Amino acid sequence: MPVDIHKLQNRTLSVLVGAQLFTGAGISAGIVVGALLAEDIFGSTSAAGVPATVFTIGSALAALTVGMISQRRGRRVGLAAGYIVSALGAAGVVAAAELDSIPLFIASLFFYGAAFSTNLQARYAGADLARPEARATAVSIVLVATTVGAVIAPNLTELTGDLMGQVDLPRLAGPFLLSAIVLAIASVLLTALLRPDPLLTARELASNAPPTDDAIGEGDRRGVRVAVAVMVLTQLVMVAIMTMTPIHMRDHGHSLSDTGMVISLHIAAMFLPSPITGIAVDRYGRRPMIAAAGIVLLAAGLLAAVAPANSMVLLSIALVLLGLGWNFGLIAGTALITDSVPLATRATTQGRADLLIALAGSAGGLSSGLIVAGTSYATLGLIGGVMALLMIPLLFAAPSRRVAV
Repeated sequence: MPVDIHKLQNRTLSVLVGAQLFTGAGISAGIVVGALLAEDIFGSTSAAGVPATVFTIGSALAALTVGMISQRRGRRVGLAAGYIVSALGAAGVVAAAELDSIPLFIASLFFYGAAFSTNLQARYAGADLARPEARATAVSIVLVATTVGAVIAPNLTELTGDLMGQVDLPRLAGPFLLSAIVLAIASVLLTALLRPDPLLTARELASNAPPTDDAIGEGDRRGVRVAVAVMVLTQLVMVAIMTMTPIHMRDHGHSLSDTGMVISLHIAAMFLPSPITGIAVDRYGRRPMIAAAGIVLLAAGLLAAVAPANSMVLLSIALVLLGLGWNFGLIAGTALITDSVPLATRATTQGRADLLIALAGSAGGLSSGLIVAGTSYATLGLIGGVMALLMIPLLFAAPSRRVAV
């Protein structure tokens, strides 16, 4: 019986969207308070970047592992495994906060980091069965689903904190308890509903098609290199500035709810524009959107640097631009790497790419705390903006045509 690709793709996207609604909340719930909790446990502002560093290292390992599992067993098994591990990590953070245990805190953050790379790798599952000219749009649909939970969760910081306080647990651990619950739900949903597996189905369909040369040509290798470099720079700049914004705001008198609102706007800008970005990438090409990513991230860094510390409006705009630039770079880079890699090695190559992205995030998180402790938040913004400009020279190396793989 012939497979209805269009129907299967729609079902795949529906399941992924449902899971992403939960995982978005699971990821963002810990972002707002991660740096604050680290500062309390370690007793030092310079340690505020530790959570971003540790869970991005965990994310890096998970990216490679989830990619390898997906290559062998399919997206369903790979994604579900990543989310259940991260749920256990989030629960461990709650225990560490109660016990005031630095070793347990670090170990738990490491496993919690799996949520970040697993959430991002879900975008590849959305593109497995998509037509080449609609890949960016498919990726964008998966990404935008993250927005709902990601925007709501930071605004539940006060509520979850109050609930934790009522049972004599640390208030800042509340968002991590929420993360543990919703990430476990996402794992169950994917295990039960992501059938048939999109990657395994795409491979089966390709095996029944006329034989083609699956070797990666020089142009395709160039596409992979450019795609990875764009996504790495995008992640590095975004994580560095985002990580220290809550600390910067608290140090200048902003409330926890104000910080939650700014981070919510930032995360909304990371994911909400995805459908428009995806259409633009498919219609106008990968290179124009790479250029746009570099310019918008530059603007974000400069505004963060010059915005008065007491101006929630300007800080919000800076963080919205930061999220928007990340969105442009990630979707354009994802489409470009998927264009450039055949099905036979796709999941493994994508996992390796996300490994480098996660390591970039780790570097951004670690360096951000050191930069702000040694200089200022303004200096961090300037450095991030300048680094974003490095994406512009990459345009000359990016393939001018898209490769239908």
